Amino acid sequence: MTTGTTHVRLDAVVKRFGNVVAVAGVSLDIARGSLTTILGPSGCGKTTILRLIAGFLEPDAGDILIDGASQRGLPPYLRKTSTVFQEYALFPHMTVFKNVAYGLRLRRLPRAAIAEKVRHTLSLLRLDGLEGRFPRELSGGQQQRVALARSLIVEPEVLLMDEPLSNLDAKLRVSVRTEIREIQQRVGITTLYVTHDQEEALAISDTIAVMRSGTVMQVGSPRDIYERPADPFVAAFVGQVNLLRARVETGGLRLGTLCLPVPPGAPPVEPGREAILALRPEAIRIGAVADARDGLTGQVVSRTYLGTTVRYRIELAGQTLIVDDHDPAGKPLLDGSVVVSFDPTRIRLWPASPEMMEQLEERP
Repeated sequence: MTTGTTHVRLDAVVKRFGNVVAVAGVSLDIARGSLTTILGPSGCGKTTILRLIAGFLEPDAGDILIDGASQRGLPPYLRKTSTVFQEYALFPHMTVFKNVAYGLRLRRLPRAAIAEKVRHTLSLLRLDGLEGRFPRELSGGQQQRVALARSLIVEPEVLLMDEPLSNLDAKLRVSVRTEIREIQQRVGITTLYVTHDQEEALAISDTIAVMRSGTVMQVGSPRDIYERPADPFVAAFVGQVNLLRARVETGGLRLGTLCLPVPPGAPPVEPGREAILALRPEAIRIGAVADARDGLTGQVVSRTYLGTTVRYRIELAGQTLIVDDHDPAGKPLLDGSVVVSFDPTRIRLWPASPEMMEQLEERP
């Protein structure tokens, strides 16, 4: 299968519900054979986009194209898509076999062909031996895989998944999301995945589109989104981050009594203006005052032991930093005065603006 070419395109798509603009002119290219995740908080418009692509809703403006062909006016059953819903929507009175075969029966395929395709699909999703069970007799993870099998068996060109793991417990979510990614890569199907869980998005995606208030804020690889966020909202939504306010001076950034170097490649900010800088907790080093050769002195406000990590809250120059000390085994837990240091190349910096101040107020 050819990958990399655009398979699904959203072109300036707008969707309104009364006076509410749910999708505000979104343009997005989804590569053939990729897994693209739309990530964002509740109410940002991500599920609306999924429903627009599936044909359950029609855009008020703009267009949706699959293989270059407009989908305007096409009902869901004529589109080259299949949807895995959040609730799975399995028929409780049907066995696993009948649930998976349902779409093929509607297409009036011969009985022998249906049986062969169901056996192949159940084997692909490691559901062999469960053909005669009813949904109530399955675990949450098994139900999710049956829903996925029912979507895959009709051989869609585009698979749409709407928060498919939200009903699973935390440990099962991790194992099932790994299975979904492995199956998607094995089958090579173009997949659009909707979630509000940033860890889930980072773990399974080729590309992530971060949304806020009906608008796509940034599109990129998981690494780009995490390490090079486009603005404070993306930085705060994807992973833990320290967002600090600083004043720009000639040759540096002033945080209270501290002066830090301007990070390389940062956008120009006029001296005297405020700026917002982002720094990930794992990019900060922490140590005891007695052991430090250089760095900045702060005070431990609190600490949380998380097994592989100790998360510290440090008061520094009138602002609070979250600092993660990884692999703490054998190290003494720190308290009181500590020294922190960090690499200025890992700081992200933006000129402060009213819009960014608003974003900081919306931090998840």
